[in-house]
Amino acid sequence: MTRAVHPIERESYAILRSRLGTSGLPPWTRAVTERVIHASADPCYLTDLVCDEEALAAAARALAAGAPIVADSAMTAAGITARPVICRIRDPRTAGLAGRERITRSAAGIRVAYDAAGPGAVWVIGTAPTALAELLRIGASPALVIGLPVGFVGAVESKQALRRSGLPSLTNLGEKGGAAVAAAALNALLYEALPAEEESGS
Repeated sequence: MTRAVHPIERESYAILRSRLGTSGLPPWTRAVTERVIHASADPCYLTDLVCDEEALAAAARALAAGAPIVADSAMTAAGITARPVICRIRDPRTAGLAGRERITRSAAGIRVAYDAAGPGAVWVIGTAPTALAELLRIGASPALVIGLPVGFVGAVESKQALRRSGLPSLTNLGEKGGAAVAAAALNALLYEALPAEEESGS
C-alpha cells in the first residue's frame, strides 16, 4: 500500500522545513510535529506539543498490528483517512447514557466506544475536554492517547491530567488543539510507514 502525495503537500513541507528547525527532532516526534504544523499552519506547535518518542514508536507498531482507533467526535474521525475509526458520539446509546448519568455526550461516547474498542486502542481526542477526562477515569489501558482537545474550559486541565496519568500520550501545553490537529497527529503515525508516491495535479 502506498500514499499519494500531492505536489502542494510536498511544497508545503518544503516551506515548513525552510522556516523551522525540525531536522533535529527524533523521527516520530518530527513526523507528528510537522504534520500538525502542516495541518494548522501554526508553527508554535513546535514548542507547544509534548511528545514521547518511545510512546509514539510503540503506538505506530500497535497501529501496524491492527490496534483499533477511537475518536471523540465525528469531526475528529472525519480527519482520519487511512483506517476505519470507532466513534460513538452519534450512537443512540450515547444519548441515553448521557441523560441517565448527567454527563456530556462526549464523555458518554467514550464509555460506549470503550465497549467496542477495549484495551490497547489508540484514542484520538480533539474536541471535548470532558471526553479526555472520561477516558482517564475509566482506565482504558490505551496504546496511546492523542489528547488535543481545544477550548477555554477544561482543555488545559485535562491535558495536564493526561500527562500526570503516566499513560502513553501525545498532548500539548495550551488551550489550542482541535479535531484537525488531533487527526493530523494520528495520520502522521499511519502515513510515516507508507511509501509515498507523487500525485499529479494542481
